[in-house]
Amino acid sequence: MTGAITEEDGERSVLHFGVPMSAPEIMILDTWRTLGMRGTGSHDVKIDGLFIPDDKIPMRRKAGEWHPEFHMIATIAFPLIYSVYLGVAQSARDIAIDIAKIRPESHRTQSIAGRMGSALTGAHLARDYMIGVAERNAPSAQTINDSMIGRRLVEEQTIKVVELAMELAGGVGFYRKTELERRFRDIQAARYHPLQKEVQSEYAGAMALGQSVAHIF
Repeated sequence: MTGAITEEDGERSVLHFGVPMSAPEIMILDTWRTLGMRGTGSHDVKIDGLFIPDDKIPMRRKAGEWHPEFHMIATIAFPLIYSVYLGVAQSARDIAIDIAKIRPESHRTQSIAGRMGSALTGAHLARDYMIGVAERNAPSAQTINDSMIGRRLVEEQTIKVVELAMELAGGVGFYRKTELERRFRDIQAARYHPLQKEVQSEYAGAMALGQSVAHIF
């Protein structure tokens, strides 16, 4: 599934449609050379000269503003997407706890482990809140706001969990064999999905002030 921008009579529109990946006009580019989340293989796709008939374009929308379809997509998709980051954080926590358990007891390690657990619980609560928003089955600008608040909280808390896991593990966490460094790299991608933090703050602020959010994304 993809989209393209077209302009007619001075008005820009976005067309959404599916493309057959087996078509000769489709090429997968080897561009996914990233800090983390390497296993997803999210390479760029080049489309060159592919013809899409009008009856194969299921959705058209005005460019530059929210469409009701995206109220539904964003509300449903983001609890799933951020569950992945929650899993990364949970895994990092488990690795770090196993490392810390074989060391002598200390107030410092107890404190780090406690803060890590609190952050992980916060991430779970925020993700569950996002699921609750989706279960309302009432896509709207308000559900986008609520879902993106949850998304922001999951981002912040999961990153904190993995940072504390690295701290709890100590120097051994720097070695690849512990697999913490991979979790540290992977969790950074939580920052980059929409709505990113400054845009999310602007959207939430506009909602609170009773102002339009149609062009904030």
